[in-house]
Amino acid sequence: MISPSRTWRTAAVLAAATLTLSACGSSDTPGAGESPTEAEPTDTASSSPSPSPTESATGDGGGGSMAKGDGVLTVGTLLPQTGSLAFLGPPEFAGVDLAVQEINDAGGVLGKPVVQERADSGDGTPNLAPGETNKLLNADADVIVGAASSSVSLSVIDKIIGAGVLQISPANTSTAFDTYNDKGLYFRTAPSDVLQGAVMANLVAGDGFDNVAILARQDSYGEALAKQVDEVFTSNGGTVVDNVLYDAEASNFSAEVSQIAGKSPEAIVLIAFDETTKIIPEMIKNGIGPKDVQIYFVDGNTADYSKDFPPGTLEGVRATYPGAELTADFRKELLKADPKLTEFTYGPESYDATMLTALAATAAENDSGEAIASQMQAVSIGGTKCSGYAECAEMLEKGEDIDYEGVSGPIDFNDTGSPSAATIGIFEYVADNTYEPVRYVTGQI
Repeated sequence: MISPSRTWRTAAVLAAATLTLSACGSSDTPGAGESPTEAEPTDTASSSPSPSPTESATGDGGGGSMAKGDGVLTVGTLLPQTGSLAFLGPPEFAGVDLAVQEINDAGGVLGKPVVQERADSGDGTPNLAPGETNKLLNADADVIVGAASSSVSLSVIDKIIGAGVLQISPANTSTAFDTYNDKGLYFRTAPSDVLQGAVMANLVAGDGFDNVAILARQDSYGEALAKQVDEVFTSNGGTVVDNVLYDAEASNFSAEVSQIAGKSPEAIVLIAFDETTKIIPEMIKNGIGPKDVQIYFVDGNTADYSKDFPPGTLEGVRATYPGAELTADFRKELLKADPKLTEFTYGPESYDATMLTALAATAAENDSGEAIASQMQAVSIGGTKCSGYAECAEMLEKGEDIDYEGVSGPIDFNDTGSPSAATIGIFEYVADNTYEPVRYVTGQI
């Protein structure tokens, strides 16, 4: 790791007053110069109470004009098979596949097996998501799991909710969804970048850097995350020497990298997708590569680069992405669903997204998108904790109020359909250009 020119530590002041962070246990020991947590630990029991769960609805949701489903829960998956996020597709599909298998092994939903339909979200280039979304809607999907990209989700969200279908993403983190007029039909199991941005900013500061440059994709994901990192870092007394947005479809990124190199930053946060493979060589040419300046990645570009760069290229690069620590048992289950998996990012969130929609349909006794949406918050918060479809569904059938505990974390949907508490993992790249966990930070939003 590059040694910072000066050492300082941030105060535990974050951009949003409602955000609290604490370190989760990990078998890894923080490296020299690291602060043990990104913010002073906070007793989460004293945090503001979570929103009350929605009232229980059965059939038509308790007497309203709610649509009635056809009796078969159909889950559409709008996830990346092609494009710059294609590396996320296999674990996300595997998460859905595993959940559907477990649900059907337990008797299905409303007495019938869950049906799954697949579609390719791409990454917005070429713009194939709207047509693929039509394919899922024509297959009578009640729920669409996806997309992975926030920009892709924003391009199809109106089409999906306009059809009365529930959309739930395992990977959308853009803050744009916090205020989007989604008619109560949009949910996500990944947290808003309010949390990842704060964790990243405090990680950079905790590593001892006074100033940082940000290089980010010019889209809803990159712009929102860059803004959060900038705001939290500067509010804690740091300096953002440059915040550069780039066109991800550009043939090269020499101008943007040269601009940042001219500001001589102590550290650089790179908010990117697979264009990282083009940007890193350009950074090395300009003397601001991983051997010269501390580099940080985010969830969009935290991937296995062992086949993309010579050994040691990324050694010491640090990264963040949402998600609790992947247990060995759940890793094995995902590998049963897809033995070829090498990446596991957002697999747990995809599993949880599918489980939650199935439980919500069970609670509503109705598989329509509107009915499922009416119960999503109720099954995720406030009741008796349970895990797995068989256990939770049995409790629902007995009339019990449940609180589904996911493999990706507690989830606990707030009024915007986002998790009110979540975990961000912190990772570090090693000599073979793969990454290993350092620790996990839990926060409430």
